[in-house]
Amino acid sequence: MKRIKAIITGIFISLTAVLLVACGKSTSENSKQVLNLSTTGPLDTIDISKSTGYGQTGNVFESFYRLGKDGKVTPGLAKSGQVSQDGKTWTFTLRDAKWSNGDKITAQDFVYSWRRTIDPKTASPYAYLFYDVKNAQAINEGKMSADKLGIEAEGDNKVVITLDRPVSYFKVLMTYPLFGPQNEKVVQKYGKKYGTNSKYMVYSGPFKIKDWNGTSDKWSFVKNDQYWDKKVVKLQKINYQVVKNTNTGYQLFQQGKLDLTPLSSEQVKNLHNKPEFKQYSYSYVAYLDYNFNDSNEVNRKALNNKNIRLALSLAIDRKTLTKKVFGDGSNVPTGFVASDLASNPSTGKDFAEEQKVDNTVDYNEKLAKKYWKKGLQEIGEKNLNFTILASNEMANNDALTQYLQSQYTKVLPGIKISVQNIPGNSALSKARKGNYDIYVSGWGGDFKDPITFMQIPVTGTSYNYGKYSNKEYDALIEKAQNEDANDANKRWEDLVKAARIFNADQGVTPLYQQTTSYMQNTKVKGIIQNTAGTQWNYKYAYMVV
Repeated sequence: MKRIKAIITGIFISLTAVLLVACGKSTSENSKQVLNLSTTGPLDTIDISKSTGYGQTGNVFESFYRLGKDGKVTPGLAKSGQVSQDGKTWTFTLRDAKWSNGDKITAQDFVYSWRRTIDPKTASPYAYLFYDVKNAQAINEGKMSADKLGIEAEGDNKVVITLDRPVSYFKVLMTYPLFGPQNEKVVQKYGKKYGTNSKYMVYSGPFKIKDWNGTSDKWSFVKNDQYWDKKVVKLQKINYQVVKNTNTGYQLFQQGKLDLTPLSSEQVKNLHNKPEFKQYSYSYVAYLDYNFNDSNEVNRKALNNKNIRLALSLAIDRKTLTKKVFGDGSNVPTGFVASDLASNPSTGKDFAEEQKVDNTVDYNEKLAKKYWKKGLQEIGEKNLNFTILASNEMANNDALTQYLQSQYTKVLPGIKISVQNIPGNSALSKARKGNYDIYVSGWGGDFKDPITFMQIPVTGTSYNYGKYSNKEYDALIEKAQNEDANDANKRWEDLVKAARIFNADQGVTPLYQQTTSYMQNTKVKGIIQNTAGTQWNYKYAYMVV
């Protein structure tokens, strides 16, 4: 209104001059709104139904909600959402939003996407996250057709979801891009090419991908001008390049070619006092994944022995590992579930404290030797040879495997450790096929609830690579998810009991909870980093110019 009045009152010429200057300044600023980032490995897929994580791609795909600062649920494609009194029916009303190609995003896009993901032919590694939705598990197991899934479109703008049971964290779950829409017309148009190249995809989030061909070591996110909230997006472009070596990353940072790059433990010691030094914690717990179905008969027998597993855990000095070997701010875990993830609904106590079982992740050489000796006697062996499989793209893994090799040889008589550090995708492929003894694995929380970790060891889940199975554990998880689903306190008790069983059993051996140290350009502002879910949110990020 003020601008119109100014024109009317006769200062049109001076105002136009001001506007031209402002436009020129805006264009200049826009050209500088470019963020240059490194990543340790290439994107494996941009198909949300087949992805194994959304740390980056949460910026190009959006669901009903987004994950904002401090893990808070913020607006996404849903204008509103309501839940029925019994907690089993959710109704989302969509806002007026478009795909990056200009198509309207409709309720049917959500229905199609969910059915596609849960279809066993898709082989989604995250299908189990849908299992609270009516008929989802039966569909995923091939016992029912996908059109029986508990999701319906009422017109173009209303999505109704029916659950088998109340889910206390459902709203947070709906921030995950996995639950976002897909454009059926685009999927059918590209067929097998869909999601194999950035041009064979449409995007619903603040950015869209360019120059990714399925194996690219470089690609970009560019601002999505069709995005419903584009006015708040300041970055015009985010450039990614694969940098597998932290020394190379730091050199590129010094040359001004990267604005954010992770550091090794050695670099942290030298750079932690620099103004560009930043640390970002995450609910990622690294652990040793034991192959309970090992093809080597002796090793299978050994890894199925609880005393052997306890010995392998108690031989590790995690304080030395995190403080001296890494020195990057990583923490000692209390068990499988990360700290600062979830709190007791009655007392506010951290789940990580309640899951703790004495003499499981403590450092105790004497007890480790005792368990080791007992375990060897039980399986009738005097010596054991294990190979530790790890990804050489994880910054800490080289130092970690060297430490484990040295520590185990020092503490456990008769053990021989070989290390196989190979590219991440190759290591993951071997793990999925069960072609390993011990795998350096890890899990980062998809949302702020213990179940995001505790679904993994359930018998038969896709991420349970080592084929761990415990009937008592399974029964408690089932109880938490069904009988006690609508009682926050009982559900919490079930999960704590289950966690204590798993930790006492050393179904996996937790190593550390990750904090990653970075060098970050001081001109970079507004990055939202979350400890669970989509880790990086660049919607509000910008460069100071």
